[in-house]
Amino acid sequence: MADIKVALAGYGYAGKTIHAPLIHAAKGLDLATVVSSRPADVQADLPGMAVAPDLATALADPGIELVVIATPNDVHAAMAHEALDAGKHVVIDKPFALSVAEGDSVLAHAERVGKTVSVFHCRRWDSNYLTLQALRPRLGDLYQVVLRYDRLRPVVRNRWRERAGPGSGIWFDLGSHLVDQSLSLFGWPEWIWADIGGQRPGAQTDDYFHAILGYGPLRVILHSSMMTTIPGPAFEAQGAHGAFVKFGMDTQEDMLKAGRTPGDDGWGADPVLGLFTPVVNEAAGPTEEVVAIPGNYLAYYEAIARTLRENAPNPVTGLDALRVMKLLELGFVSSREGRKIAASEHL
Repeated sequence: MADIKVALAGYGYAGKTIHAPLIHAAKGLDLATVVSSRPADVQADLPGMAVAPDLATALADPGIELVVIATPNDVHAAMAHEALDAGKHVVIDKPFALSVAEGDSVLAHAERVGKTVSVFHCRRWDSNYLTLQALRPRLGDLYQVVLRYDRLRPVVRNRWRERAGPGSGIWFDLGSHLVDQSLSLFGWPEWIWADIGGQRPGAQTDDYFHAILGYGPLRVILHSSMMTTIPGPAFEAQGAHGAFVKFGMDTQEDMLKAGRTPGDDGWGADPVLGLFTPVVNEAAGPTEEVVAIPGNYLAYYEAIARTLRENAPNPVTGLDALRVMKLLELGFVSSREGRKIAASEHL
């Protein structure tokens, strides 16, 4: 069966560094066209690649079956509608819309035309996430989980993610990752209590968040800051039978930035060991080192190929992404009003 021809819309950081190499490496996909206003940049990286000046030009190619949207957040929904109107399947980088209403509109459109929409919540294939999933049976009932994404970037950069405007800020950016991880692991929470704001001198949008999700006795804490010199554990899970602590972020993005290719020896491997400490006689037992499971973002795109060719399950459905959008919106409400919001009323 022929590979699925893909048009990649956007060749900024996400398109160039993340999506293009993953699509190129994925079995069953063929990166056929890149939509970019900078054709020389594309050709320098991908000699001979067809470059379309705009999305409409790429969509006019009847051979294109899948459009991957890796543009700024504020045009995700509009470009998805354009691609669906042209009869194409769509993968959208997270967050896939600016609001629940925009997301609902995209999903309704996809259902009308019988096309697949998937959202690139790649951090379900992070090493830390996969390792926590594997260790979860040993932890017993969980009481506290911390998902942390900290950076040291004290100077505000002149880029759309850090300027005031729709879809900017790290609650939309990094918060999308952590919210999706929590929803994937634990489902929809009973409530959310969030503090979202700007800390850096000259901050134009949010660069800090600390959100608590309530699941009965379990508290899931989502935290991120651009002013962290010494990061805490990226993952921490405290359970009735033991605790798991893991420092350090997934290595795949740094590997991609260094020009490495998915499938290389050691791809996704993490040299930082995790720590598992069991509960023994109501006390902390001897700590064990845990070798992290390698991360595997390529699995997302290869699953997309199977979805479109074999009717396999969509790896990240539009409804999954819509729940992320709902919780992001509720987080903003909670932060603005300074109170706990009952999420169960908004599912």
